[in-house]
Amino acid sequence: MNIGQTSIIVYLSLLFASALGFLSTLYFARKLGPEIIGIFSLLMAVITWLSLANVGLGEAMKKRISEGNDQGEFLSATILCIIPIAVIVAILAVAFQPTLQNYVDGFDKYVNISIVWFVMGVFLIRTFFQSVFRTLTSQRMVHIRGLLDPVSIGGKSLFQIILVAGGYGLLGMLVGWMLGGLLVGVIGLYWVRIRPARPSKRHFKSLFEYAKFSWLTGLKSRAFNQVDILLLGAFVSSSLVGVYAVAWSIAKFLELFGNSIGQTMFPEISHTSAQDSTEAAAGLLEDSLAFNGLIAIPGLIGGLVLAERLMRLYGPDFTRGGAVLALLILATLVYSYQNQLLNTLNAIDRPDIAFRINVVFIALNAVLNVVLISQYGIEGAAAATVISAAVGLGLSYYALDSLIDFETPVREPTRQIAAALLMGGVIWVALESIETTGLITHNAIIVVSLVTSGAGVYFLTLLGISPQFRATVNRNLPFEVPFLG
Repeated sequence: MNIGQTSIIVYLSLLFASALGFLSTLYFARKLGPEIIGIFSLLMAVITWLSLANVGLGEAMKKRISEGNDQGEFLSATILCIIPIAVIVAILAVAFQPTLQNYVDGFDKYVNISIVWFVMGVFLIRTFFQSVFRTLTSQRMVHIRGLLDPVSIGGKSLFQIILVAGGYGLLGMLVGWMLGGLLVGVIGLYWVRIRPARPSKRHFKSLFEYAKFSWLTGLKSRAFNQVDILLLGAFVSSSLVGVYAVAWSIAKFLELFGNSIGQTMFPEISHTSAQDSTEAAAGLLEDSLAFNGLIAIPGLIGGLVLAERLMRLYGPDFTRGGAVLALLILATLVYSYQNQLLNTLNAIDRPDIAFRINVVFIALNAVLNVVLISQYGIEGAAAATVISAAVGLGLSYYALDSLIDFETPVREPTRQIAAALLMGGVIWVALESIETTGLITHNAIIVVSLVTSGAGVYFLTLLGISPQFRATVNRNLPFEVPFLG
């Protein structure tokens, strides 16, 4: 299976998974309201940050196993390191129980069980299934790992919906998440082909040499996705945190295609640079940058036009987040390009450079969030995310350009922007017509019809103006299409 087909499989899997997540979030928002959504988001953000304890080792395992040597030894070494880390996190959760209870304000109002049990349970299950996912990626079975995403989100959503519908509220969301995570981890084990082998001292040393830098890559991801939610918890009400979290869930939907390219390219670039040379990876990087914005660029234009109506889908209490959604969509577009560049730095075994870039990104993001949240609330948090992502993109490009002789693709992203602007104009005119005539009044119908027609305009336009896009689509389809050929 070629890289393009693998990327498509991963993307479609992520798309289906996110559609499931979108529908479940829509249900929870309408059923439970912004306060419970905010409490759940805060707790998951805390656990996500605690998971940083093993992210560095996980990334190091993915890199070393993908190189193709001593795979069983590196797997065993990682497992032996993660177990004591999990024990330490559990001990810290117990020790800081009062702090956790006070920070996640309102948790005890909805759940009578100690918050510590959920912190430990979610942490352990998250560690389990993410370790399985990383092993599959390092085996270059990215398509299998991608197909597990809808299983993961679908399983969690199904369990959560059943429990919430049964009246368990916040407790149902947490227990459902754990059951779904456990299920996908067990299923993923079926495709793990690497068998543990006895590691030596050099395997541990090799892991830690990479992990001492790569852990900050995980921290960077958390800073982009979660630091604003954590800081909002200290400045604004749980209801506003819920509004912000819902806006994030929509914005992240548009990052899926970039993520699928990154997941597919990392093991390929890693393997190519290890077996051949760093310069041999330049072509893979150029391809990833050319099509990284394929979905996010039109998503930004369409999101700017439909932001308020998209938030209205979740209920009248969420319409406050229209401006936040527009800013977060812009942030995800910028960040997706930055992520492709940092992904390449890590894949060519230069996590030290990625480390320094991530230090700047994280520090700037945290400082800007504190300053802007205190002044502008949830809109300030979104603006901080945009600015820090833009700075991180500039630093990443400068660093990688000094290491690899690659050509920055301009023509293809320009065509994507042109097609997206035409699509945006069509959507805007159609929306104005609908609002003026009042022929359609149901918001969900308006949103679905405009998004669907807008996507059609965008892709048909891009097929017409981009020979490279036509060739790429034709090359990866399982059948011949005369027009594309």
